[in-house]
Amino acid sequence: MSTANPVPPVLWRPSPGFLAGTNHARYLRALAERGGPDLPIEDYEALWRWSVDDLDGFWRSIWDHFGVVADGDPSTVLGSRAMPGADWFPDVRLNHAEHVFRDVPDDRVAIVEAGELRPTREITWGELRELTARIAAGLRSMGVGEGDRVVAYLPNIPEAMAAFFATASLGAIWSSCSPDFGARSVIDRFAQIEPKVLLAVDGYRYGGKDFDKLGVVAELEATMPSVEHVVVLPYLNPAPALDALRSPRSWAAFLDAGDGADLTFRRVPFSHPLWVLYSSGTTGLPKAIVHGHGGILLEHLKKMWLHLDAQPGDRVFWFTTTGWMMWNFLAGVLLTDAAIVLYDGNPGHPTLDRLWDLAAETGTTCFGTSASFLASCMKAGVRPADGRDLSALRSVGSTGSPLSPEGFRWVYDELGEDTWLFSTSGGTDVCTAFVGGVPVLPVYEGELQGRALGAKVEAFDEDGAAVMDEVGELVITEPMPSMPVAFWDDPDGSRLREAYFSMYPGIWRHGDWIRLTTRGTAIIYGRSDSTINRGGVRMGTSEIYRAVLADPRIVDALVVDIPREGADSWMPLFVVPADGVVLDDDLTRDLARRVREECSPRHVPSEAVAVAEVPRTLSGKVLEVPVKRILMGEPAERVASRDSLANPAALDWFEAFARERAQAG
Repeated sequence: MSTANPVPPVLWRPSPGFLAGTNHARYLRALAERGGPDLPIEDYEALWRWSVDDLDGFWRSIWDHFGVVADGDPSTVLGSRAMPGADWFPDVRLNHAEHVFRDVPDDRVAIVEAGELRPTREITWGELRELTARIAAGLRSMGVGEGDRVVAYLPNIPEAMAAFFATASLGAIWSSCSPDFGARSVIDRFAQIEPKVLLAVDGYRYGGKDFDKLGVVAELEATMPSVEHVVVLPYLNPAPALDALRSPRSWAAFLDAGDGADLTFRRVPFSHPLWVLYSSGTTGLPKAIVHGHGGILLEHLKKMWLHLDAQPGDRVFWFTTTGWMMWNFLAGVLLTDAAIVLYDGNPGHPTLDRLWDLAAETGTTCFGTSASFLASCMKAGVRPADGRDLSALRSVGSTGSPLSPEGFRWVYDELGEDTWLFSTSGGTDVCTAFVGGVPVLPVYEGELQGRALGAKVEAFDEDGAAVMDEVGELVITEPMPSMPVAFWDDPDGSRLREAYFSMYPGIWRHGDWIRLTTRGTAIIYGRSDSTINRGGVRMGTSEIYRAVLADPRIVDALVVDIPREGADSWMPLFVVPADGVVLDDDLTRDLARRVREECSPRHVPSEAVAVAEVPRTLSGKVLEVPVKRILMGEPAERVASRDSLANPAALDWFEAFARERAQAG
């Protein structure tokens, strides 16, 4: 595409009063006072350009402006600028959790909790500090120390947040999965990092239905020999039966070990592992992505203060689970003077009004959700402002997939022209957004406001040249502190290089299609790889295949996720039945159940379709991306070289299938 793309309407502009009150304005004043560039608040492009051209100056300004506390000398910002391998602040030791609890009054609200199993309640900083200290002491009593792994099979509740901070305070390494993940998906993640302690719940409630998970917890314990201790939090039942577990400890007994304990912090090197997140596992096991204390601390200080514009008294909500990076992102909001709102349950139960009721009930100021949730509300005729007080609501954030122009218009039609709507896009890989909310910029319909400070985002064409106003590969051409420290069990870094740097050596390729405009905005066109992203939760096709192919009646499978403007994506599952097997309603239901139980409810296919064979390369790889592009309307000869295929005729069926669907409308 060229610069002939029409300019969409502006839906919102920050008023002079809004601009003056932003954290951005305060940062710019402090930057000039410290001898940095003296830039007008209206010239975000100039600030962004400086932030990526002078990485040392910009990230040291973040360090100074937010008063990072550390041992050692922060004078050296970048010991090496290589990608991968950038060496940030090599001469300091710090602790992420120490900054969360620094200088906060005990009586201020830290967390507002709500969900299907518990009434809405507020947790103060004093209560959160005490709970975190008791969990940390309990972990110490189990021998957990620097570098040990603590994994959590917990829902989105305050105990999970406190357990993360406790783990970080010890210099131990955190990792979490949501209880709606099946056993296989959890084991594929946790087993890689050989955890010492498993924190789990007995079950959860979703959509009004109760799900007992003690069987899964027992399977996790039995399958991971490194686990020395299992702590079970009674969530679904007040006194769950723990007989099936080898060495269980109740939550109450666990906390008793830390009664009266003080919260202390072990300072560790800047790049010391903070947590492990997971890639989608498209071509095998999910990649265990390691992020460091310092990199996440600096990135989240920048993001939450300057891009989210979290203010004292704000209450920031984002619908998420502990299995999605947005949970870790939400934890980062507690580095500011804002409180966070946690919700555990089905966002559409009993109706899609539930989260809007929550926003009114809790005085939410920033309502974060997914593009698919907003699209569902729009299709269902939900009226968020009818019959409820949303006067505190200042901003709406959208992520997980591109928000359609119709979605933009719906937000402004329903919530008013003073609402700051920011669509945002980033990834688990960096636990932040590359492009998205900028409180000092206008909102154009259907577009992300701008590139994030310190993120040198470019669009590359097929020749690796940067382009504007054309769709290209989203790349990052300079290092960011929150890029992965490493992949777990990747001693020579080869898997990390293959994941991000194989296409453009020394340059991060993220896997999204992006168009950058001359106005500074961005449009995301979805993944350029085959990752399945539903409801903001990414999952690789290999995980779905493991569930589907466990049924002996299925011999091969292929799944793709097709974006649809203004609606949920279409996710067809193509299966090759065994000889004599018919893909009837019973088998289709069985496959859906397997995916729901072993992967997640969000990744149940839209439909199952029988095919004679799945197209594969000569090396045996399934042609997911080419099939996806065929189903989106591209001719087969443009998406795959038949000479590289083991069964090129298999593509003909998909091309005919795509034509039939297009003709049927």
